[in-house]
Amino acid sequence: MQFDSSLDFARNMDEQDSLRSFRQQFFIPQHNGQDCVYFTGNSLGLQPKSVIDKLKIELEDWSHHGVDGHFDGRNPWFHYHKFSTESVARIVGAKPLEVVVMNNLTVNLHLMMVSFYRPAGKRYKIVMEAGAFPSDQYAMESQVKFHGYAYDDAVIEVKPRSGEYGLRTEDILQTIDDHGDEIALVMFSGVQYYTGQAFNMKAIAQKAHEVGALAGFDLAHAAGNLVLKLHDWEVDFAVWCSYKYLNSGPGGVSGVFVHEKYANSPELPRFAGWWGHKESERFLMKRGYIPETGAAGWQLSNAPVLTMAAHRASLDLFDQVTMEQLNEKSVLLNGYLQFVVEEAAQENSELQFEIITPMERGCQLSVLTGSNGKQLFDFLTEHGVIADWREPNVIRMAPVPMYNSFEDIQRFGSILRSFGKQPSEMNG
Repeated sequence: MQFDSSLDFARNMDEQDSLRSFRQQFFIPQHNGQDCVYFTGNSLGLQPKSVIDKLKIELEDWSHHGVDGHFDGRNPWFHYHKFSTESVARIVGAKPLEVVVMNNLTVNLHLMMVSFYRPAGKRYKIVMEAGAFPSDQYAMESQVKFHGYAYDDAVIEVKPRSGEYGLRTEDILQTIDDHGDEIALVMFSGVQYYTGQAFNMKAIAQKAHEVGALAGFDLAHAAGNLVLKLHDWEVDFAVWCSYKYLNSGPGGVSGVFVHEKYANSPELPRFAGWWGHKESERFLMKRGYIPETGAAGWQLSNAPVLTMAAHRASLDLFDQVTMEQLNEKSVLLNGYLQFVVEEAAQENSELQFEIITPMERGCQLSVLTGSNGKQLFDFLTEHGVIADWREPNVIRMAPVPMYNSFEDIQRFGSILRSFGKQPSEMNG
């Protein structure tokens, strides 16, 4: 598409956008009486307006029924985790049997590692990307140490080539091949949090299986962002949070995927809790853990209903659209963002940055800034742009198709072009 940085172009694109009505379903932060340019859905998604009503139902049922709300409430709490299953399965490309919403992200990652990182003999190593989000790094470090290994020996980090920021798929696959008979687990993010690179999860999972290893993914930046087909890709397990692209509130609940080939594997090691026990026998209170079939058999505790209510509000919106539709708009938004960023840099010599996000991406665009990067970030904030600063010098921006508009991006370009100029020089 031939982009244009004019306001008319942006408004025309918004008029043609079949998803434009979704923006009205969210609260947009305000700056000087105007909608902010909100580009941090990759960190915390905006609040759906329906969250308040969802929470009110559960609070009312709690006040009216007390403990009987577990069975007599409008949404009986005993079954609450099930209300999200169908929606979440569609978002990540899974069968309902393969997903469950529970706990928080890193808790779930550790629970999955108990079952799927089973080092034995020569096969004890983990392959992951270098510079993964700290939670993933810490989880891998603590897991290998728990099994008696040293991090530098047991964890193989795949790094970009010299002078590059993204990882080449062929380098990831070659690393797996090179260490094949030593690898117990290949553990990658779906989208690299810093650069915004989307990894080829299908190819990575396939290669891991070829060498006899398992494949797991942290989809914190991928769920609700990319078109995922976890079942078809035969991913062994995956975890994700719900507060980024899934718009479910700060510290919101996490999701788990466990492939159906493990659905009836009670012998698989796991940390057990009451809520994962076979539902039909849960209240018999007997010794001897019998896991529920599928991902539900990894649950520990009953559903945190209030945070899950916020999650359901967002999932109701996702039920009205396909991930393919969201991705189609995301490609356009991100392409337009790259266009206005590059055009602004050509027009304003004060802008010193380099785009480090490859074309294999979702919503996010990361720019490596120069010596005045923090000054630029502060300038954007002062002018109503909510973006994201990552040390030492990267600004992350993520226009989200559910609620961002092309006009948001056009406004952002105008603000960029005015950086470092005197008021008399500004024309937008």
